[in-house]
Amino acid sequence: MENKHRYCVIMCGGIGSRFWPYSRTNLPKQFIDFLGTGRSLLQMSFDRILPIVPKENIIIVTNEAYAPLVRQQLPEILPENILLEPARRNTAPCIAWAAYHIAARDEHASMIVTPSDHLITREHEFLASIEKGFEFVESHDALLTLGITPTRPETGYGYIQVGEEVEHDINKVKTFTEKPDKELAKVFLASGEFFWNSGIFLWSADAIRKAFHDYAPEIVAKFDEGVEVFGTEKENEFIGEHFPACMSISIDFAVMEKAHNVYVETVRFGWNDLGTWSALYDQSPKNRDGNVTQNCSVLAYNSSGNIFAVRGDKLIVVDGLKDYIIADAGDVLLVCPKAEEQRIKQMVNDAKLNFGDKYQ
Repeated sequence: MENKHRYCVIMCGGIGSRFWPYSRTNLPKQFIDFLGTGRSLLQMSFDRILPIVPKENIIIVTNEAYAPLVRQQLPEILPENILLEPARRNTAPCIAWAAYHIAARDEHASMIVTPSDHLITREHEFLASIEKGFEFVESHDALLTLGITPTRPETGYGYIQVGEEVEHDINKVKTFTEKPDKELAKVFLASGEFFWNSGIFLWSADAIRKAFHDYAPEIVAKFDEGVEVFGTEKENEFIGEHFPACMSISIDFAVMEKAHNVYVETVRFGWNDLGTWSALYDQSPKNRDGNVTQNCSVLAYNSSGNIFAVRGDKLIVVDGLKDYIIADAGDVLLVCPKAEEQRIKQMVNDAKLNFGDKYQ
């Protein structure tokens, strides 16, 4: 039976600069069909949660510039369920606003908060994990995050160290570590005590608002002063005035690393934070040479381990190329070793410095 007190918040206000030049300011990666399924990452996130959260309880939080894209891709979302941020302020202010918005509608609400750009496989296991998570936060004063079993010493993810078990697959969190270096990541992997931080959270609306009051009161001080406007026609005007003054900070730094009632559910569904070209490469079908082609035509000689993503009717011909990203977005061609893709953000900044907003 559908639980009318369950809500989902899908965060989709980011720019996705690590996927440049495909992901651009006017069309970030969450609105792109990277996998050739006919559905964007945002649409897939919406589809995935529908079996467990009523459609009318799904909230999209995005930058006001992306309102037309959200409405185009998710016409079934109620207009009042699209929260438009007037400024980018990272995940903590975003989640705080969503929690106040939901609490004004339903004093018994519980909620899942999820990014819009993750790839989830084995969705039946995903739904079972979310159901278990909801049941836990609905019966405990708890902030719950989902932990993924690491498969490699990844330096681009945050890690969670588990403490004592309180239920099967649910443990107290002992420590958080943000993006360790390679050697520390190897230690984490070998210990068996550390899990990747998925960035997917569950809690009651009351529990997360209390946590903000306890650990990041400066974020919600203005929200408290105007609490009566949430859920009314004045909400957007109020947010437009006060949201830009919020500090830009993640929910991990603002709350999760400080709170004492933080738990982790270790889950078994397939998960990938599609944050980089290499992550997309890992999740894509490959030919016998280990090359990936994203909806384009390629002739590759003596070449392996590459990902080709080229828009338009253009043939790519390469010889002697190994482990490269070749991404052509029409006005920008990126040719970069996969091992150096962490420099893409700097490349975006350099393009802005040299050419203004033309290629952003």
